[in-house]
Amino acid sequence: MKMKTVALVVAIVIVAAGVVGVSSIYLSKYFADILPGIIEDVFNPEDEDHSGETGEQPGGQGEDGGGSAGTDLTAPDKNVNLSTPDESSRDGVLSIPEIAALNSDCVVEIYTESVTGSGRLGQYVSEGAGSGIVITESGYIITNNHVIEGSRKITVQLNDGTEYNAELVGRDSRTDIAVVRINTTGLSPVTFGNSDMLVVGELAVAIGNPLGKLGGTVTEGIISALSRSIEIDGNIMTLLQTTAAVNPGNSGGGLFNNYGELIGVVNAKSSGSDIEGLGFAIPANLARTIAEALIQNGYVPGRIEFGVTLVDVPDQLTAMMYRVSTPGVYVSRADPDHPLQAGDRIVSIDGSEVNAIAEVNELLDMYSVGDTISITIVRNNRTISISHTLRQARS
Repeated sequence: MKMKTVALVVAIVIVAAGVVGVSSIYLSKYFADILPGIIEDVFNPEDEDHSGETGEQPGGQGEDGGGSAGTDLTAPDKNVNLSTPDESSRDGVLSIPEIAALNSDCVVEIYTESVTGSGRLGQYVSEGAGSGIVITESGYIITNNHVIEGSRKITVQLNDGTEYNAELVGRDSRTDIAVVRINTTGLSPVTFGNSDMLVVGELAVAIGNPLGKLGGTVTEGIISALSRSIEIDGNIMTLLQTTAAVNPGNSGGGLFNNYGELIGVVNAKSSGSDIEGLGFAIPANLARTIAEALIQNGYVPGRIEFGVTLVDVPDQLTAMMYRVSTPGVYVSRADPDHPLQAGDRIVSIDGSEVNAIAEVNELLDMYSVGDTISITIVRNNRTISISHTLRQARS
């Protein structure tokens, strides 16, 4: 059964419990008659056929890596230093129009295509959109991992309307940071500010591509909180909170201070019928560190790879939808050489009980590359323990 899907909506939703989910803009047509097949495929992926596809499939807690988005680039300069300028060299506080003008060429639009589906349901194309920030004159651009994750094609559109195919340099799902590169020079990179020096109440200006078709949109607000712990896609992240209007498509765009310096990479918006004025951004200091590692290595050294895609089954109703008997954390896919299998329910790691992906990730953050962990699972109604050695996450 062949389906084609064209993009539109995104989403991040904060539920009353405080859980945030993030994705890029997706506009999809789904048919009710294929839902049982989709659910069955989550735990029976063996008949999938993604020939020609690069990257991971959307919808799970995947691993990290780099790859090509379908274009050949000249040899990149990996010795990039994204330093913060000396504060004494600042020209002075800027107005909002001056901040917008200074950074209008630094923020770009990003459009993606990904292939989803299986042999049984057929394949369909999803299109997405987000934002990016130019960080070097030689074509390196930072964005969110969730904007480009699973994409087979990445297109960057500059402020002047010029479009380029982009190469995925590397990505880090733990921090939701990714770097892509386009084959050009002479770009206008941002100036990084020091996000550690931010104070609540200071000006924050967001520039991005809301709704995936309004590139260059500027909104203003303040830094309303620092060091907010927010759960996004199973990861607990420490983010800046801002009142600057953030909408689907702003993901990967810039948050700037009153000197026109980049202080954050926008990655989340809380939404709901009674919620307004809550946007979140990855602090610029963290984004800069991760971007430098991705440019130099294609991955973040020391970041462990679990080797599986997980899915949360939080309650009995969801368990019924997935046709499993017990809520918990389930393996959707596993690397070919991994001891876990699709359909396994993870009960504990080294004796610590887990009931959600966020708890699994929180425990894994305590380990290093090369550590061996004991994973207790339920498989075919039997409880067993399996040992697994954690590897370096890379492309």
